[in-house]
Formats: sequence, structure tokens, C-alpha cells
Amino acid sequence: MDNKTSSDTQNFTINQVNNQHSIGKQARRDLDPKTIAKHLGLFLVTVVTVSLAGAGFVGFEPSLFPLGLPNLSDFYRGALFAGLLLGFLGVHEFGHYFAALYHNIKVTLPYFIPVPLGIGTIGAVIRIKQKINDTYKMFDVGAAGPLAGFVVSLVILLYGFSTLPDASYIENFQGHQEVKEYVAQHGVYPDSPPQETDGQLLMVGNTLLYGFLASFFENVPPMWEMYHYPFLFAGWLGLFFTALNLTPIGQLDGGHILYSLLGYETHKKVARIFFGILITLAGIEAIPFIHLSLGEFDNSYGVLSWIIWAGVLYTLLRKAFHEELDWILPVLGTSMALSAGYLYLYVGDIATSGSLIWVVWSFFIAYLVGVEHPPALRERELTTTRKLLGWVSMAIFILCISPNPLYLI
Repeated sequence: MDNKTSSDTQNFTINQVNNQHSIGKQARRDLDPKTIAKHLGLFLVTVVTVSLAGAGFVGFEPSLFPLGLPNLSDFYRGALFAGLLLGFLGVHEFGHYFAALYHNIKVTLPYFIPVPLGIGTIGAVIRIKQKINDTYKMFDVGAAGPLAGFVVSLVILLYGFSTLPDASYIENFQGHQEVKEYVAQHGVYPDSPPQETDGQLLMVGNTLLYGFLASFFENVPPMWEMYHYPFLFAGWLGLFFTALNLTPIGQLDGGHILYSLLGYETHKKVARIFFGILITLAGIEAIPFIHLSLGEFDNSYGVLSWIIWAGVLYTLLRKAFHEELDWILPVLGTSMALSAGYLYLYVGDIATSGSLIWVVWSFFIAYLVGVEHPPALRERELTTTRKLLGWVSMAIFILCISPNPLYLI
């Protein structure tokens, strides 16, 4: 090695050490008491909102928060649910956080986001304060959160399955009279939900992993009663949120992972195909919703509903695909055809109940996240271990995603 090369290497090492030292000092400055108090305050408020909302799901005499407050014993049950769910969220976000620190990337502590609706939170996020231009770092930061959160959710779910009470447990809850009578007579839950529910039962969508694990245990509640069981519901939510984050699109965790595995050009095509699948699921939700909302203004075939959805979808795809008609038109046509086939041929009716989760997720990705991952300055082939973990992450996405995750029946 000549003197110039030796000198350059020495200078690079010195600069690298100085850069790490500078980032370390910055990280310590960022963790001042005011900052810690802000993050801790958000976390504590989220604990309260999730406990109150969770009491409505797992409480014996539930009061729907924020319209009413649960009694103290139900609040404690809600607090158990909150501890399980926020434990998963915390491990997931700190997985990202510590991976970022390991690579000397400027990052904030997790922000927990409380809301007085739904399950009491829309999750937690960290903010990375610099662009990650190296695929090794991108992969490590992207994969650390969902893999860590997956392990926690799996443990929660397995504990819930292994400690299940018998079906008579439903007697503790208000309502569900038809189910209670069936359980009292047969000792097990019925195979299908009650005929008259008035939209009061929460249907939780089955997934490949949940169904596989449930097959090994007895007394597993049906998916329309599962939300009463804090360990099962929190575990399922943890796995589903993991799958959402692993969607291999844009700068979601799954986008970082698949980009690192495939590179820019291949990932761009795959991400667009996945977005086409996502908007197809959105159409399956949106068409019945629009049809029911229009009432007598639409005919029995839902022609007006399809026209409205086609317009919305075209606008969405123009944004997602940067007005590239050679992608927009075939994806729009294929998505509409698949949605119609599912609703008319499989379901047999477009006046069905459902949620709008995939509609919201589609707009979130198109307008905030972006379908395509921006190119990294330094693309390196991943190590064998990273490749294995990357494809395991993609398998987790498939095993934990549900086409129709949550809706009332």
C-alpha cells in the first residue's frame, strides 16, 4: 500500500470516528428532559385512551368510549389490553430506533399517537432526521421493527391460545343472547354468527397464521367473538399492524426491505403491482359502501357506484403512477374487473357490509408514502443472513395480512 492510499484510509477512518462521535453527542442532546417528558406524556395519554377504548372490547359491561366511561373493573381489563398492544408497538418502534442508533443515524424517540376512537391509538412512529442512502442501513432499520414486533405479538397470541377458558366465558358479557343460549345447550360456540346482530358484533378477519395456530387449541372463539379476549385481540392486532408495515410499497418497512432485496427498477414494478392488489381490495370495500350510501339513486346493479369508484380510482392512480397512462389504464381495468368478479360471482351481492380500511390505506400510500421507493445512492448486495431475514419478512406479510380485517356485522 502506498503512502497516499494509507493516508486516505487513515483520513477516512478518522472522519468516520469523528462523524460517529458527533452523532452520538447529538443523540445525547436530543434526549434532554423536555424531549423525554414530551414523548413520555404522549405515551401515558395513549395508555389511557387505549385502556378506555379497550374496555369497550374486553369489558364485561362495556361503555363505548368517548361517549361513556367504563366501570373500574372493565377499565383494568382495558388496561391489560393496552399494556399488550402498546408493548408490541413499543418493541416495534424501538427496534427501528436501536437499529438507527447502531448505524449512527439521527432518529427521534417513538411518538405514540392517542385518539379517542377505535382502539384508542393509530400507532406509534419514529422520525428519522436524515436520508438513508445505503441499502445495508436501510434494510437493518426497516426490518428490525417488524421482526421484533412480530416475535412479541406471536408470544402474546400463543399465551392467549394456551390459557383460553371454555365457551361458557361468553356468559360474562352483556348481550350476545343467541350465542349464550347456543353455548348453554351445546357447550361450544356456534359455527356461524347470530342472524340478528344489528351491527353490534365486530368481525375480525382470519389470517393464514392465526388460523394455523388456532387449529392446535381447543375452545378457540369464533372470529366474531374473538375481540372479547385481550391476549387474542392484542396479538392479532400486533400481527396485522406488522403486516401493514411490511406492505412492500414505498418507504414503508416492507418497501425498504424489498428494495434492498431487489434493487430500484425491479422494486418499482413489484410495488406498482402490489398497489394494484391493494386498490382491488379497496374497490371490494368501496363499491358496497357507495351503493348503500346512494340508496334509491342507484339501481340494483350498482352502475352509478361503479362509475363513481372508477373516477376515484383514476384520480388515485394518476397520483400513484405519476400520470403514466401505460400503467394507469391496465391497472384500473384489471382492478375493476377483479373487484366485480369477487362481488358478483363470489359474494353474489354488492349490498354487503365491510370497512374502508383499504380505501384509507390506498390514499395514505398514494398521497403520503408514495408507491415507489426513492433510489439509494449506494446499493449493495445484502449478506446471506439479511437476504434470509428479508424473505422471512415477506412471508410474515403474507401470513398475517387479512383481505377484510375488521368490520361490524
